[in-house]
Amino acid sequence: MGGLSSSAMLAGDGVGVFLGTVSLERGGGFASVRRADEAFDLSARDAIELRVRGDGRRYKLNLRTSNLFDGSVFQAAFATQPGTLLTVELPLANFTPRFRGRPADATLDPSRVCSLGLLISDRQAGPFRLEVWSIAAVGRGADAPAGSREK
Repeated sequence: MGGLSSSAMLAGDGVGVFLGTVSLERGGGFASVRRADEAFDLSARDAIELRVRGDGRRYKLNLRTSNLFDGSVFQAAFATQPGTLLTVELPLANFTPRFRGRPADATLDPSRVCSLGLLISDRQAGPFRLEVWSIAAVGRGADAPAGSREK
């Protein structure tokens, strides 16, 4: 989009690492990665649970319901603590629609999720690193007893 930020998602030893450098030059201030499109029906789940170790910066998980390259995304933010492995639960009800970083008029249909990604958009220049140990849809499954949780 014209900015000079860089990012990558590296894999190794069961951990994904989202890393790079955020640049504020040329209207930048964010970096992102996203998974190739694949349908995910999350209608029987109520949250996304991440197991992450970060650098103290704030990140966002993006969900897409359209495979258009430049379509709306649904975002939920989470904070990290430097060097601390955390479990973060992001309720699907808390994902907000965005288009190019601005609020959008859309509704998340959990049965139509086709892509997910990570974003850092805190407009702080410099390196970042987020280790992703797991990402799972959680919540009461259709056949699960009331009060139980499935992954």
